[in-house]
Amino acid sequence: MTVRIAIATALFVLLSCVAWWLERRRRANAPSQGRTSTPEQLDRLDFDRPDAPWLVAVFTSNACASCEGLFEKALPLASDDVAVVEIEFPAQRALHDRYHVQAAPMTLVADHEGVVRATFLGAFSATDLWNAVAELRTA
Repeated sequence: MTVRIAIATALFVLLSCVAWWLERRRRANAPSQGRTSTPEQLDRLDFDRPDAPWLVAVFTSNACASCEGLFEKALPLASDDVAVVEIEFPAQRALHDRYHVQAAPMTLVADHEGVVRATFLGAFSATDLWNAVAELRTA
């Protein structure tokens, strides 16, 4: 009987160690991540001033707290060479749907052909946006 208890205890310890090791190994992997896609090309005719060499498009939502003030940060970039537009959801839902924008805020900087050259997901600092546009314009 003592032999049976010893074997049962040894099996319990062994199986506990295997279960612990498997659990630890399973948790070592990072959780799956969804793919966030951002537009790579814009049709400049969808936005104001399609003739401007550069476009800064700020996709926002009226239900988004982090969207507040972002358009105002981008607005000083507006000039003859840079068109700055806000595309607010749900007021301009058609453009959000057309470009598959599922998260706001998203800010895109596109060239005269509509090729997206810079992307900001989430809130940004005015300095970061202004520097990105300045670098693109001088390149």
